Amino acid sequence: MNLWRRPTASADLVDALRLARTEGVGPIAWRRLLARFASPAAALAELPRLARAGGRDTPPRIPSPAEAEREIAALDKLGGRFLVLGEPSYPALLATVDDAPPVVACLGDPSFLARKSVAIVGSRNASTNGQRLAEQLGAELAKAGIAVVSGLARGIDTAAHEGALLHGATIACVAGGLDIPYPPENAALQARIAQHGAVLAESPLGTAPLGRSFPRRNRIIAAISLGTVVVEAAPRSGSLLTARLAAEAGREVFAVPGSPLDPRARGTNNLIREGAHLVEAAEDILRELPPDSPPQPQRELAEPPPSWEDPTLHAKITSQLLDLVSHSPTPVDDLIRRCQVSAAVVMAILMELEAAGRIESLPGNRVALIAKDF
Repeated sequence: MNLWRRPTASADLVDALRLARTEGVGPIAWRRLLARFASPAAALAELPRLARAGGRDTPPRIPSPAEAEREIAALDKLGGRFLVLGEPSYPALLATVDDAPPVVACLGDPSFLARKSVAIVGSRNASTNGQRLAEQLGAELAKAGIAVVSGLARGIDTAAHEGALLHGATIACVAGGLDIPYPPENAALQARIAQHGAVLAESPLGTAPLGRSFPRRNRIIAAISLGTVVVEAAPRSGSLLTARLAAEAGREVFAVPGSPLDPRARGTNNLIREGAHLVEAAEDILRELPPDSPPQPQRELAEPPPSWEDPTLHAKITSQLLDLVSHSPTPVDDLIRRCQVSAAVVMAILMELEAAGRIESLPGNRVALIAKDF
Protein backbone atom coordinates (compact mmCIF):
# COMPACT_ATOMS: atom_id res chain seq x y z
CA MET A 1 0.00 0.00 0.00
CA ASN A 2 1.37 3.36 -0.99
CA LEU A 3 1.19 4.76 2.54
CA TRP A 4 3.65 5.94 5.14
CA ARG A 5 4.87 3.18 7.46
CA ARG A 6 5.22 4.09 11.12
CA PRO A 7 8.58 3.30 12.74
CA THR A 8 8.95 3.00 16.50
CA ALA A 9 9.48 6.71 17.14
CA SER A 10 6.54 8.05 19.14
CA ALA A 11 6.73 11.40 17.32
CA ASP A 12 5.44 9.70 14.16
CA LEU A 13 2.41 8.29 16.00
CA VAL A 14 1.78 11.73 17.48
CA ASP A 15 1.75 13.29 14.01
CA ALA A 16 -0.46 10.53 12.56
CA LEU A 17 -2.98 11.04 15.35
CA ARG A 18 -2.86 14.83 15.01
CA LEU A 19 -3.60 14.54 11.30
CA ALA A 20 -6.48 12.13 11.95
CA ARG A 21 -7.97 14.52 14.53
CA THR A 22 -7.53 17.64 12.38
CA GLU A 23 -10.66 19.57 11.52
CA GLY A 24 -12.00 18.56 8.11
CA VAL A 25 -9.58 15.65 7.55
CA GLY A 26 -11.69 12.54 7.09
CA PRO A 27 -10.47 9.01 6.38
CA ILE A 28 -10.28 9.47 2.61
CA ALA A 29 -8.54 12.84 2.86
CA TRP A 30 -6.03 11.37 5.36
CA ARG A 31 -5.10 8.65 2.89
CA ARG A 32 -4.73 11.09 0.00
CA LEU A 33 -2.64 13.51 2.06
CA LEU A 34 -0.27 10.69 2.98
CA ALA A 35 -0.02 9.59 -0.65
CA ARG A 36 0.90 13.12 -1.73
CA PHE A 37 3.12 14.31 1.12
CA ALA A 38 4.68 10.98 2.24
CA SER A 39 4.48 11.55 6.01
CA PRO A 40 1.97 12.92 8.55
CA ALA A 41 4.44 15.65 9.56
CA ALA A 42 4.73 16.88 5.96
CA ALA A 43 0.95 16.79 5.49
CA LEU A 44 0.39 18.78 8.69
CA ALA A 45 2.88 21.40 7.51
CA GLU A 46 1.07 21.79 4.18
CA LEU A 47 -2.52 21.89 5.45
CA PRO A 48 -2.68 25.66 6.19
CA ARG A 49 -1.41 26.42 2.68
CA LEU A 50 -3.94 24.03 1.13
CA ALA A 51 -6.77 25.58 3.12
CA ARG A 52 -5.80 29.09 1.97
CA ALA A 53 -5.63 27.93 -1.63
CA GLY A 54 -9.10 26.42 -1.22
CA GLY A 55 -10.55 29.75 -0.10
CA ARG A 56 -10.43 29.52 3.70
CA ASP A 57 -9.37 32.62 5.61
CA THR A 58 -8.37 30.87 8.84
CA PRO A 59 -6.35 27.65 9.08
CA PRO A 60 -8.09 24.43 10.14
CA ARG A 61 -7.88 23.43 13.78
CA ILE A 62 -4.89 21.07 14.17
CA PRO A 63 -4.41 19.43 17.60
CA SER A 64 -1.12 20.27 19.27
CA PRO A 65 1.52 17.60 19.90
CA ALA A 66 0.71 17.83 23.61
CA GLU A 67 -2.97 17.03 22.95
CA ALA A 68 -2.07 13.96 20.92
CA GLU A 69 0.46 12.84 23.52
CA ARG A 70 -2.19 13.09 26.24
CA GLU A 71 -4.59 10.97 24.19
CA ILE A 72 -1.89 8.34 23.59
CA ALA A 73 -0.99 8.29 27.29
CA ALA A 74 -4.65 7.96 28.33
CA LEU A 75 -5.17 5.00 26.02
CA ASP A 76 -1.95 3.40 27.28
CA LYS A 77 -3.19 3.81 30.87
CA LEU A 78 -6.40 2.03 29.85
CA GLY A 79 -4.28 -0.83 28.51
CA GLY A 80 -4.81 -0.07 24.83
CA ARG A 81 -2.79 1.03 21.83
CA PHE A 82 -3.34 2.81 18.53
CA LEU A 83 -3.21 1.01 15.21
CA VAL A 84 -2.35 3.24 12.25
CA LEU A 85 -3.36 2.61 8.65
CA GLY A 86 -0.31 1.41 6.76
CA GLU A 87 1.42 -0.36 9.65
CA PRO A 88 1.58 -4.18 9.89
CA SER A 89 -0.69 -4.52 12.93
CA TYR A 90 -3.56 -2.62 11.26
CA PRO A 91 -6.35 -5.06 10.22
CA ALA A 92 -5.63 -6.08 6.62
CA LEU A 93 -9.26 -6.43 5.58
CA LEU A 94 -10.20 -3.06 7.05
CA ALA A 95 -7.37 -1.43 5.09
CA THR A 96 -8.99 -2.51 1.81
CA VAL A 97 -11.92 -0.07 2.03
CA ASP A 98 -11.36 3.47 0.83
CA ASP A 99 -12.81 5.07 3.98
CA ALA A 100 -10.84 2.93 6.43
CA PRO A 101 -10.26 4.89 9.66
CA PRO A 102 -6.69 6.26 9.70
CA VAL A 103 -6.27 5.45 13.38
CA VAL A 104 -8.18 2.96 15.57
CA ALA A 105 -7.82 2.38 19.27
CA CYS A 106 -7.50 -1.26 20.33
CA LEU A 107 -7.97 -2.98 23.67
CA GLY A 108 -6.75 -6.57 23.76
CA ASP A 109 -4.48 -8.51 21.45
CA PRO A 110 -4.19 -7.02 17.92
CA SER A 111 -3.07 -10.40 16.58
CA PHE A 112 -6.70 -11.55 16.77
CA LEU A 113 -7.45 -9.01 14.04
CA ALA A 114 -5.41 -11.07 11.58
CA ARG A 115 -7.67 -14.12 11.96
CA LYS A 116 -10.43 -15.05 9.54
CA SER A 117 -13.51 -13.37 10.93
CA VAL A 118 -17.28 -13.29 10.43
CA ALA A 119 -19.67 -10.65 11.73
CA ILE A 120 -22.95 -11.57 13.42
CA VAL A 121 -25.39 -8.69 13.83
CA GLY A 122 -29.08 -8.21 14.41
CA SER A 123 -31.88 -6.68 16.40
CA ARG A 124 -31.37 -5.14 19.83
CA ASN A 125 -34.94 -6.15 20.66
CA ALA A 126 -34.22 -9.74 19.69
CA SER A 127 -36.42 -12.75 20.29
CA THR A 128 -35.32 -15.53 22.62
CA ASN A 129 -34.89 -17.87 19.65
CA GLY A 130 -32.89 -15.27 17.76
CA GLN A 131 -30.53 -14.77 20.67
CA ARG A 132 -30.17 -18.53 21.12
CA LEU A 133 -29.27 -18.98 17.45
CA ALA A 134 -26.82 -16.07 17.51
CA GLU A 135 -25.08 -17.57 20.52
CA GLN A 136 -24.99 -20.98 18.84
CA LEU A 137 -23.55 -19.55 15.62
CA GLY A 138 -20.97 -17.59 17.56
CA ALA A 139 -19.88 -20.68 19.49
CA GLU A 140 -19.70 -22.90 16.41
CA LEU A 141 -17.77 -20.36 14.35
CA ALA A 142 -15.31 -19.76 17.18
CA LYS A 143 -14.84 -23.52 17.60
CA ALA A 144 -13.96 -23.65 13.89
CA GLY A 145 -11.25 -21.04 14.41
CA ILE A 146 -13.23 -18.05 13.16
CA ALA A 147 -13.11 -14.78 15.10
CA VAL A 148 -16.66 -13.52 15.63
CA VAL A 149 -17.17 -9.77 15.11
CA SER A 150 -20.09 -7.74 16.41
CA GLY A 151 -21.02 -4.35 17.84
CA LEU A 152 -21.50 -5.06 21.59
CA ALA A 153 -25.13 -3.92 21.38
CA ARG A 154 -27.99 -5.52 23.27
CA GLY A 155 -29.73 -8.56 21.83
CA ILE A 156 -28.10 -10.38 18.92
CA ASP A 157 -24.69 -8.72 19.28
CA THR A 158 -24.39 -9.66 22.95
CA ALA A 159 -25.48 -13.24 22.27
CA ALA A 160 -22.95 -13.64 19.43
CA HIS A 161 -20.10 -12.35 21.63
CA GLU A 162 -21.11 -14.61 24.50
CA GLY A 163 -21.24 -17.65 22.25
CA ALA A 164 -17.84 -16.95 20.74
CA LEU A 165 -16.26 -16.54 24.17
CA LEU A 166 -17.20 -20.14 24.97
CA HIS A 167 -14.74 -21.54 22.43
CA GLY A 168 -12.50 -18.84 20.96
CA ALA A 169 -11.98 -15.20 20.12
CA THR A 170 -14.42 -12.38 19.48
CA ILE A 171 -13.91 -8.80 18.30
CA ALA A 172 -16.14 -5.93 19.39
CA CYS A 173 -16.38 -2.72 17.36
CA VAL A 174 -17.84 0.06 19.49
CA ALA A 175 -19.37 3.39 18.52
CA GLY A 176 -17.97 5.57 21.30
CA GLY A 177 -14.66 5.81 23.09
CA LEU A 178 -13.16 2.70 24.65
CA ASP A 179 -13.59 4.24 28.10
CA ILE A 180 -17.38 4.56 27.71
CA PRO A 181 -18.81 1.03 27.31
CA TYR A 182 -22.21 1.05 25.65
CA PRO A 183 -24.69 -0.13 26.65
CA PRO A 184 -23.49 0.31 30.25
CA GLU A 185 -24.64 -3.18 31.24
CA ASN A 186 -22.11 -4.61 28.74
CA ALA A 187 -19.10 -3.06 30.50
CA ALA A 188 -18.14 -6.43 32.00
CA LEU A 189 -18.59 -8.12 28.61
CA GLN A 190 -16.31 -5.54 26.96
CA ALA A 191 -13.67 -6.25 29.60
CA ARG A 192 -13.91 -9.99 28.94
CA ILE A 193 -13.60 -9.45 25.20
CA ALA A 194 -10.48 -7.35 25.77
CA GLN A 195 -9.00 -10.32 27.66
CA HIS A 196 -9.94 -12.96 25.09
CA GLY A 197 -10.01 -11.00 21.84
CA ALA A 198 -10.00 -7.33 20.88
CA VAL A 199 -12.16 -4.22 21.17
CA LEU A 200 -11.86 -1.53 18.47
CA ALA A 201 -12.98 2.10 18.46
CA GLU A 202 -12.54 4.85 15.90
CA SER A 203 -13.82 7.56 18.26
CA PRO A 204 -11.45 9.25 20.73
CA LEU A 205 -11.56 8.42 24.42
CA GLY A 206 -14.33 10.27 26.22
CA THR A 207 -16.65 10.18 23.19
CA ALA A 208 -20.20 9.20 24.06
CA PRO A 209 -21.87 7.06 21.37
CA LEU A 210 -24.32 9.21 19.41
CA GLY A 211 -26.69 8.30 16.58
CA ARG A 212 -24.25 9.20 13.82
CA SER A 213 -21.52 7.10 15.46
CA PHE A 214 -23.27 3.80 14.84
CA PRO A 215 -23.21 3.82 11.01
CA ARG A 216 -19.47 4.60 11.22
CA ARG A 217 -19.02 1.66 13.56
CA ASN A 218 -21.10 -0.55 11.25
CA ARG A 219 -18.77 0.11 8.32
CA ILE A 220 -15.86 -1.20 10.40
CA ILE A 221 -17.80 -4.33 11.36
CA ALA A 222 -18.57 -4.99 7.70
CA ALA A 223 -15.07 -4.24 6.42
CA ILE A 224 -13.12 -6.23 8.98
CA SER A 225 -15.10 -9.43 8.31
CA LEU A 226 -15.10 -11.89 5.43
CA GLY A 227 -18.87 -12.06 5.72
CA THR A 228 -21.76 -10.61 7.70
CA VAL A 229 -24.58 -12.72 9.16
CA VAL A 230 -27.86 -10.97 9.98
CA VAL A 231 -29.96 -12.94 12.44
CA GLU A 232 -32.94 -10.61 12.98
CA ALA A 233 -33.52 -7.16 11.51
CA ALA A 234 -36.51 -4.94 10.96
CA PRO A 235 -36.65 -2.95 7.69
CA ARG A 236 -34.30 0.07 7.63
CA SER A 237 -32.37 -1.19 10.67
CA GLY A 238 -28.69 -0.62 11.32
CA SER A 239 -28.04 -4.32 10.76
CA LEU A 240 -29.27 -4.01 7.19
CA LEU A 241 -26.91 -1.08 6.71
CA THR A 242 -24.06 -3.32 7.88
CA ALA A 243 -25.14 -5.97 5.37
CA ARG A 244 -25.26 -3.40 2.56
CA LEU A 245 -21.80 -2.08 3.46
CA ALA A 246 -20.50 -5.65 3.51
CA ALA A 247 -21.86 -6.26 0.02
CA GLU A 248 -20.36 -2.99 -1.26
CA ALA A 249 -16.99 -4.02 0.17
CA GLY A 250 -17.15 -7.34 -1.70
CA ARG A 251 -17.86 -9.44 1.39
CA GLU A 252 -20.35 -12.31 1.70
CA VAL A 253 -23.81 -11.58 3.14
CA PHE A 254 -25.78 -14.17 5.11
CA ALA A 255 -29.26 -14.04 6.64
CA VAL A 256 -31.36 -16.21 8.93
CA PRO A 257 -34.92 -16.68 7.67
CA GLY A 258 -37.87 -16.04 9.98
CA SER A 259 -41.62 -16.00 10.23
CA PRO A 260 -43.32 -13.43 7.99
CA LEU A 261 -45.50 -12.61 11.00
CA ASP A 262 -42.48 -11.31 12.94
CA PRO A 263 -41.40 -7.77 11.96
CA ARG A 264 -37.86 -8.69 13.03
CA ALA A 265 -37.72 -11.20 10.19
CA ARG A 266 -38.71 -8.85 7.38
CA GLY A 267 -35.23 -7.47 6.91
CA THR A 268 -33.54 -10.87 6.85
CA ASN A 269 -36.16 -12.39 4.55
CA ASN A 270 -35.67 -9.49 2.15
CA LEU A 271 -31.91 -10.05 2.20
CA ILE A 272 -32.45 -13.66 1.17
CA ARG A 273 -34.75 -12.55 -1.67
CA GLU A 274 -31.98 -10.22 -2.81
CA GLY A 275 -29.38 -13.01 -2.89
CA ALA A 276 -27.99 -13.36 0.62
CA HIS A 277 -26.95 -16.86 1.67
CA LEU A 278 -29.62 -18.55 3.77
CA VAL A 279 -28.26 -19.62 7.18
CA GLU A 280 -29.62 -22.25 9.53
CA ALA A 281 -26.31 -23.47 11.01
CA ALA A 282 -22.63 -22.54 11.04
CA GLU A 283 -21.92 -24.96 8.19
CA ASP A 284 -23.97 -22.73 5.89
CA ILE A 285 -21.50 -19.92 6.63
CA LEU A 286 -18.25 -21.86 6.62
CA ARG A 287 -18.74 -23.38 3.18
CA GLU A 288 -19.30 -19.95 1.59
CA LEU A 289 -16.30 -18.15 3.06
CA PRO A 290 -13.68 -17.04 0.52
CA PRO A 291 -10.07 -18.33 0.54
CA ASP A 292 -7.58 -17.11 3.09
CA SER A 293 -6.13 -14.46 0.77
CA PRO A 294 -7.80 -11.14 1.66
CA PRO A 295 -8.64 -8.45 -0.89
CA GLN A 296 -5.76 -6.11 -1.62
CA PRO A 297 -5.69 -2.71 0.10
CA GLN A 298 -6.81 0.37 -1.75
CA ARG A 299 -3.89 2.18 -3.33
CA GLU A 300 -3.52 5.90 -3.74
CA LEU A 301 -1.40 6.88 -6.71
CA ALA A 302 0.90 9.72 -5.75
CA GLU A 303 1.01 12.24 -8.57
CA PRO A 304 3.19 15.33 -8.46
CA PRO A 305 1.05 18.39 -7.70
CA PRO A 306 0.62 20.82 -10.56
CA SER A 307 2.59 24.03 -10.64
CA TRP A 308 0.24 27.02 -10.65
CA GLU A 309 2.12 29.58 -12.66
CA ASP A 310 -1.18 31.12 -13.74
CA PRO A 311 -3.33 32.07 -10.68
CA THR A 312 -6.19 33.01 -13.01
CA LEU A 313 -6.33 29.45 -14.39
CA HIS A 314 -6.30 28.04 -10.85
CA ALA A 315 -9.21 30.29 -9.86
CA LYS A 316 -11.13 29.40 -13.03
CA ILE A 317 -10.86 25.64 -12.49
CA THR A 318 -11.71 26.03 -8.79
CA SER A 319 -14.89 27.92 -9.67
CA GLN A 320 -15.76 25.37 -12.31
CA LEU A 321 -15.42 22.52 -9.84
CA LEU A 322 -17.52 24.29 -7.21
CA ASP A 323 -20.24 24.82 -9.83
CA LEU A 324 -20.19 21.13 -10.75
CA VAL A 325 -20.19 19.72 -7.20
CA SER A 326 -23.45 19.64 -5.25
CA HIS A 327 -24.60 18.53 -1.82
CA SER A 328 -25.37 15.14 -3.38
CA PRO A 329 -22.39 12.83 -4.02
CA THR A 330 -20.68 13.55 -7.36
CA PRO A 331 -18.24 11.09 -8.98
CA VAL A 332 -14.75 12.55 -9.30
CA ASP A 333 -14.39 10.91 -12.72
CA ASP A 334 -17.33 13.03 -13.93
CA LEU A 335 -15.61 16.18 -12.68
CA ILE A 336 -12.39 15.29 -14.50
CA ARG A 337 -14.28 14.65 -17.73
CA ARG A 338 -16.31 17.87 -17.55
CA CYS A 339 -13.40 20.10 -16.56
CA GLN A 340 -11.27 18.72 -19.41
CA VAL A 341 -8.07 18.99 -17.39
CA SER A 342 -5.78 16.30 -16.03
CA ALA A 343 -6.77 14.13 -13.09
CA ALA A 344 -3.78 15.51 -11.15
CA VAL A 345 -5.09 19.08 -11.49
CA VAL A 346 -8.62 18.15 -10.39
CA MET A 347 -7.39 16.07 -7.44
CA ALA A 348 -5.05 18.85 -6.30
CA ILE A 349 -7.84 21.43 -6.26
CA LEU A 350 -10.28 19.04 -4.59
CA MET A 351 -7.67 18.50 -1.86
CA GLU A 352 -7.46 22.26 -1.37
CA LEU A 353 -11.24 22.60 -1.21
CA GLU A 354 -11.45 19.79 1.33
CA ALA A 355 -8.71 21.34 3.46
CA ALA A 356 -10.74 24.55 3.35
CA GLY A 357 -13.81 22.70 4.60
CA ARG A 358 -15.85 23.36 1.46
CA ILE A 359 -16.21 19.78 0.22
CA GLU A 360 -15.86 16.28 1.65
CA SER A 361 -14.59 13.08 0.08
CA LEU A 362 -16.93 10.09 0.14
CA PRO A 363 -16.47 6.36 -0.54
CA GLY A 364 -16.63 5.35 -4.17
CA ASN A 365 -14.37 8.21 -5.34
CA ARG A 366 -17.11 10.81 -4.87
CA VAL A 367 -17.26 14.29 -3.35
CA ALA A 368 -19.99 16.54 -2.02
CA LEU A 369 -20.35 20.16 -0.92
CA ILE A 370 -20.41 20.98 2.79
CA ALA A 371 -23.04 23.50 3.82
CA LYS A 372 -20.59 25.85 5.53
CA ASP A 373 -19.14 29.17 4.49
CA PHE A 374 -15.88 30.81 5.55
